Amino acid sequence: MSCFSSFTTPPSTTARTGPSPSTAQEVSTTTGRYPMPYFAAPGRLPEPLPTDAIIKCSSDVLKAGYGRRIVRVGQHFVVKYGVLVSLTEGENMLFVRETCDISVPQVFALYSRIHPGGTKVSYIVMEYIQGKSLDNFWDTMSAADKSNTSQQLRLMLDKLRSVPSPGYFGCIGRRPMEEGIFWTRQEDSKDHGLISGPFDTEAQLNNALVEKFYRRVLPRVLCDHASVFSHGDLQRKNVLLGDDGNLCLVDWESAGWYPSYWEYASAMFDCGNWRDDWHEYVAGILDEYPNEYVWFDMMVRELWS
Repeated sequence: MSCFSSFTTPPSTTARTGPSPSTAQEVSTTTGRYPMPYFAAPGRLPEPLPTDAIIKCSSDVLKAGYGRRIVRVGQHFVVKYGVLVSLTEGENMLFVRETCDISVPQVFALYSRIHPGGTKVSYIVMEYIQGKSLDNFWDTMSAADKSNTSQQLRLMLDKLRSVPSPGYFGCIGRRPMEEGIFWTRQEDSKDHGLISGPFDTEAQLNNALVEKFYRRVLPRVLCDHASVFSHGDLQRKNVLLGDDGNLCLVDWESAGWYPSYWEYASAMFDCGNWRDDWHEYVAGILDEYPNEYVWFDMMVRELWS
């Protein structure tokens, strides 16, 4: 079959049919905020959705590794797919576009397929954003441009954090955290290491972390924080500066309802060895939580060691 065969449009969003005929079995779920599979209404599509074959044959690879592959397909689509892709990332983008006025890629399709042999592959078909990631040119920006960019990000994150909390800590749809620090083997029971939530209170979240860390200290330091919707991976590589001058946040797989300090602490942790001045601007983009960051940094290094 040619890699350049025609695109295809799903018959309707209500029918929840897949984007193309396939020998793989499509997976349907209703446990999240958005029933899966999800397909945008045909009128929202810039062109028909690509088939699985076209996606697989794309040679325009933007990123690959760790069970994930991101490719550009045609002029309008980017597709993230693989055995370790979570459709929650696409749900997060749908949720953000519904609830607050910040720029994220449009999501056109979310679906999973069980391929022959039992391998499950998930697909996120989204809008291609014309622009460059911030980490590619941060070092060449003037102080004024860095300040303006930081102010834009501050406004975006303030809007995100002002979304009314549903009263728990976890992913949308009251599901477990997908941030790596909360990872637990599926076969483990709650009595043997399941720490991924969701949690009704911050104390419960702390208790889960304490299963891997300090039971006595953390509850005294990490307490009384509001549950706010957070991106969860605020790094420059996930901030696109569009050709139109607007910023767009991408890579929403870690997003969810986290304690208010989490976004700042994780962003500072991801600064690494602080080889440039990005960390100075993080303090202007987000409210600072220096005490919480110190404990977060120590805890994450301990958990990942």
